[in-house]
Amino acid sequence: MSDHEFDVLVIGAGPGGYVAAIRAAQLGLRVACVERTPTLGGTCLNVGCIPSKVLLHTSEEYAHARAKLARHGVVVSGVELDLEAMMAHKDKVVGDLTKGVVGLLEKNDVTHIEGHARLTGPGTVEIEGPESRTVSAGAIVIATGSVSAPLAGVEVDEERIVTSTGALALAQVPARMAVIGAGYIGLEMGSVWSRLGAKVTVIEFLDRVLPGMDGEVATQMHRLLRRQKIAFKLGTRVTGAERTNEGVRLAMEPVAGGEATSLDVDVVLVAVGRRPNTEGLGLDEVGIPLDGHGRIEVNERFETTVPGVYAIGDVIAGPMLAHKAEEEGIAVAEIVAGGSGHVNRDAIPGVVYTAPEAAAVGQTEEALEEADIDYTVGRFPFAANGRARSMSATDGFVKVLADAETDRVLGVHIVGHDAGTLIAEAVTVMEFGGSAEDIARTCHAHPSLNEAVKEAALAVAGRAIHV
Repeated sequence: MSDHEFDVLVIGAGPGGYVAAIRAAQLGLRVACVERTPTLGGTCLNVGCIPSKVLLHTSEEYAHARAKLARHGVVVSGVELDLEAMMAHKDKVVGDLTKGVVGLLEKNDVTHIEGHARLTGPGTVEIEGPESRTVSAGAIVIATGSVSAPLAGVEVDEERIVTSTGALALAQVPARMAVIGAGYIGLEMGSVWSRLGAKVTVIEFLDRVLPGMDGEVATQMHRLLRRQKIAFKLGTRVTGAERTNEGVRLAMEPVAGGEATSLDVDVVLVAVGRRPNTEGLGLDEVGIPLDGHGRIEVNERFETTVPGVYAIGDVIAGPMLAHKAEEEGIAVAEIVAGGSGHVNRDAIPGVVYTAPEAAAVGQTEEALEEADIDYTVGRFPFAANGRARSMSATDGFVKVLADAETDRVLGVHIVGHDAGTLIAEAVTVMEFGGSAEDIARTCHAHPSLNEAVKEAALAVAGRAIHV
């Protein structure tokens, strides 16, 4: 086999792509991974999940030192923000991890090719880059991720009007910041800059925050973030953005109808969602159709309408989450290698890394009601959890939804400190078809935040102990 022939060619080196490449190589296949940008890791590692979590953690520590340590008897004075040092730390974390991905590909004998890939025919891909070439592969996996969705009338310049990429690299804390979109990205980045001193206003088209999450979770998060001095304009449409000498003037109007208003800010973050990154891949030329949302259509084996061409991650249906892409990357590699692979989409967690965090897996109450499924609810507040009280982390709750007849766990929703970690127990139980009773009968360490999950499971049957 020549240097231009492979068993598997993966297009995209984000979480789904590089994981698929590594797993395929582990299974004995000759693999190449093509990435158009100089650094590996995709949006998640370079300008998404990782750098945002660095800023979320650091800004939370900053806010904690300024406002909360005193109640625990630790008096700190002279706390100052060094934004340049904070950004340098973020960049170092990202740099170290991107180098780590390079090392992982090398360790697993995956050929890394820099360039833009375009499908040109059955099993062939043309790559334009520092060393342009045409390569062939028995299987091609498209894992090109997603990009920020645009908003009509609001032109991004990544200086005053930014996407999440620009919001991760602001040179100074804006005095006033508008966030268009109250989803995961909007609330996380709004929280970062609010903690660092910006007056943040979140503008959302719908009449609630966190569309798609459980309604009770959304209501609680809205209340808690308002308490943190983040302002909200719900049910509001942004119709335009005008750059001024002082910053940006947003034009807005109520979705339900009414008088138009304006808002003057220094920086605007456009966070209205993401769209699949499928442009320039040659899909039309080889006959691969897109659905109504611009996603690549695949079957249960992640294969497109063209035999031997697969797609995973943000370019196909399902939540646009890095860990979902990783699981699909492993599954498709095993399928291509002749085995079987499957991803249980009912057990994919979602986490909002604000403070407190919000985490969920499975069905919401609204979805269960719409499907006319009979269910039972168990709730437990962190205010009744000993570890949470010792940490002054009493905001939030755990909610377990279980099938009324079988007790099988249908969904778990958490608002609280470290919810993103706590949700893993629920994901495991759901992956194995477990019941609320399974959680309730499992011994949990004391004192721990995890006990709140146990108590919520006990509450499904009306047996909670500590409330």
